Amino acid sequence: MGKWLIRMFIKNYDDTKNPSVRDSYGKLAGVVGIVTNTLLCLVKIGMGLMFHSIAILADGINNLTDASSSAILLVGIRLSSRPADADHPYGHARIEYITGLIISFIIMVVGFQLLLQSIDRIRHPQAPSFQILTIVILLVAIGVKVWQAMFNLHIGKQIDSSTIKAAGADSRNDVISTAVVLLSLLVGHFTGLHVDGIMGCLVALFIMYSGFQLILETASPLLGTAPDQELVEEIRKRILSHEEVIGIHDLVVHNYGPGRTFASVHIEVDGNGDLIASHDAIDNIERSVAHDLKIQLVAHMDPLDIQDPLTIKVREYLDRIIAPLEGVREIHDLRVVAGYTHQNIVFDVLVGNECTLKESELKKFLDQKLKEISPQYFSVITIDRSYSE
Repeated sequence: MGKWLIRMFIKNYDDTKNPSVRDSYGKLAGVVGIVTNTLLCLVKIGMGLMFHSIAILADGINNLTDASSSAILLVGIRLSSRPADADHPYGHARIEYITGLIISFIIMVVGFQLLLQSIDRIRHPQAPSFQILTIVILLVAIGVKVWQAMFNLHIGKQIDSSTIKAAGADSRNDVISTAVVLLSLLVGHFTGLHVDGIMGCLVALFIMYSGFQLILETASPLLGTAPDQELVEEIRKRILSHEEVIGIHDLVVHNYGPGRTFASVHIEVDGNGDLIASHDAIDNIERSVAHDLKIQLVAHMDPLDIQDPLTIKVREYLDRIIAPLEGVREIHDLRVVAGYTHQNIVFDVLVGNECTLKESELKKFLDQKLKEISPQYFSVITIDRSYSE
């Protein structure tokens, strides 16, 4: 059913890197969510009022929240697809994350309101009416929610949308909440225990917990997260596949929302070779990354002297020194600047988050090690943090 809807309403559905195709996926998810959740909401609220069940009523209101969330998602997808302008040169794609944050807060508020209603039902219990029709409709509702969860998670994975993935997770949670409602009816009918209010509390708490989890998931991209490692490796492989490239460092990937990724990198080339040819190769790299990966890459060319014996000696020595140091990744941008009385050893050190040494401690350690070779060595060290892991 889900694949049929995708093929029916989305042109070129396989081209998920295309912004217009991605936009169509988001709109389809929003419309399907509005229609299915509205129908479930009307049926459950009607049953809850008819059979005096606060748990069914709570579950129906949860579906109303889901329908509202789908509407907000639809608006958010629409706004996030707007092109860049003078005030927002990186586009509006992050609106999708803000949309997810709004949905998360709505879920939290509704969950709290339902919790208050359920507590009141515990204080003033009222046995819900048991009907076979109710059981059948709730089972159908569970089936619809299972399909909805699979549909949203599939689309979220296809277009890499955290907001639609969150909607899918919310639908999956609704399966559990509706199952709890069904259980309360069965327990009440076969045991005579008034567990309707208690089950309503469980559903409400579950809704609040889901809302809190969604807040964490949608806020994280706004704060800034590490790039996907598969993407980082793809960029590395693509750059290193060019014979003019010796190595790369300082790769930084910036995400301004789905489909709006920018990156910068330093590309090492032979300083004794044809620099014009190297520059031309870097231009080709930037264009290929933009065309194939949809990433705006800015590359800085670093010419290195790979034939100077002293530079080679110092690099090999430093590589041996940092090898046992936890979290110290590599030495790059190494240059030996000769003087009459001393020699400046200029280089950058890349460290990861697991490095326990302070920057001052690491600089002091490396400086001392260099002076063990020659007291005329003066180190000029820059500590780099990894932003691509």
